[in-house]
Amino acid sequence: MIWYPFIKKTRSDAEYSPLTLSLTLPPLVKAFQASTFDYAPLVAQAVASESDNQEDHEDMDDIDEDWPPRDPLNEIDEEWPPRTPSVCTDSQHEPPSSATKRHRSPSFDEVVASSDKPHKGPHRHRPAKPEQKAKLTTQQKSTNAANARRAAKRAKQFAEVGHVAAPSTVEQYVSPATPVETELNTVDLPIKLGAYSAKSSTQTELLGSRVPRSLRELLGRGFHLVRWDGIEPHPILDRYGRIVAVLAGQPDRPDYRATTIAAFNAIQTASTRIHLPSHLSKHRRGLFAALNVGLSYGQGHTIPKWLNNRDVQGLEDELLADPNIARMAGFADAAFALWAPRLYDYYFQHNKDLAAEHPELRRPFNKSVFSCANFNLGINVWTFKHRDVLNLPFGWCAVQALGPFDHTQGGHIILWDLNLVVEFPSGALILLPSATVAHSNVPVPEGQQRTSFTQYTPGGIFRYIDQGFQTLASLEEKNPKKYAEFMAGRASRWEMGLGLLSTLDELTR
Repeated sequence: MIWYPFIKKTRSDAEYSPLTLSLTLPPLVKAFQASTFDYAPLVAQAVASESDNQEDHEDMDDIDEDWPPRDPLNEIDEEWPPRTPSVCTDSQHEPPSSATKRHRSPSFDEVVASSDKPHKGPHRHRPAKPEQKAKLTTQQKSTNAANARRAAKRAKQFAEVGHVAAPSTVEQYVSPATPVETELNTVDLPIKLGAYSAKSSTQTELLGSRVPRSLRELLGRGFHLVRWDGIEPHPILDRYGRIVAVLAGQPDRPDYRATTIAAFNAIQTASTRIHLPSHLSKHRRGLFAALNVGLSYGQGHTIPKWLNNRDVQGLEDELLADPNIARMAGFADAAFALWAPRLYDYYFQHNKDLAAEHPELRRPFNKSVFSCANFNLGINVWTFKHRDVLNLPFGWCAVQALGPFDHTQGGHIILWDLNLVVEFPSGALILLPSATVAHSNVPVPEGQQRTSFTQYTPGGIFRYIDQGFQTLASLEEKNPKKYAEFMAGRASRWEMGLGLLSTLDELTR
């Protein structure tokens, strides 16, 4: 577009031109002005020369957005959602209202004031076309739908068979695991006839059970120290090679570490905000309040009942609804299925039978086979030497330590019948037969904090199911034949239960 100066007229018909405008100059300037020098031809020549090199303004419709051509291999590098492009001097503007009207270029100050932060990298980010945005949005919706389908598939699979360890999981965690071998004779562990509960602790066992033990004292008494990072798993074997307990560890991921920290904070915050009644501290396991939640059977009940925590119902609901605690519970369940698949299936099938008979009953966590959970409340939780005799004797209890403490200085778990004292880092999981193996903790030093979260199933739940969802007296009255078979089978149940434990060879072959 060539621009030439021309003469305009004002409303009063006076002629106006930048080349004929008389300037009122100071006297000094007038003295140096040549009266015979004409600027008009020179200005016209310069304008014409510059106009020949000037491009016409392009409307929005004239801009070729398909250049450079798109490379489909590089499209995966585009960010989603796309960033808002920076405003710059070559930004796209609204088209002019007429062909002769030119846009004023924005000033530097206007550009700076209206621009976003500059993008990283040497190139200006080209905004996606509207149809491209719609396509990406559709892809995102498709991804979300696919994730939902996979989650539904996993939920359906868990409802049918529970957690099932993939061969790759066994190869990654079980095959390279270094076992802790012991001389424990599991056959002689203290169980009651029928193996639905263990024998009560003897006076000899209880002697000195409430005395805090230091690591130095235990090593002086001949205990073997097991150093553990709380991540790498280590199965504990009895003299027959059976896996009787597992230092199961925890996922070595920052997000899971954050989960355990959040779970600890949730337990501490909830317990300090709610007044804890004195009866929560009246138990034989230690000097701390303990909240048990879940299903229980016995004490005159004819069917399993949810434990009554009416006076701290808000605390119970808050902890059970916490997603971080639920994630820890789910990990414990998956580890259980990995290291003792037959025993896990025994729990799972009994749960399915119970749910079919009593669909109104629930467990604390949907993705965990354990019927009960326990929250040990306090800042320095360490347990006395004890056995949880009402738990299933050949079953396992899942214990997870929590809190900011140095696991080399305290928090160790003492396995008295195995003559072991094991470092127990925060966030780590240990699976053990808590009904038959006496256990306790080394206190953490003053100024450090430790608590724990456990899951278990009382043996009475299994007994109720095996009795045909009724009391023993009801079974005897309604079906004498089944009653006789049930009573005769009590003698072999302990052997049956030990047969549910796995060996390393079985898991890896």
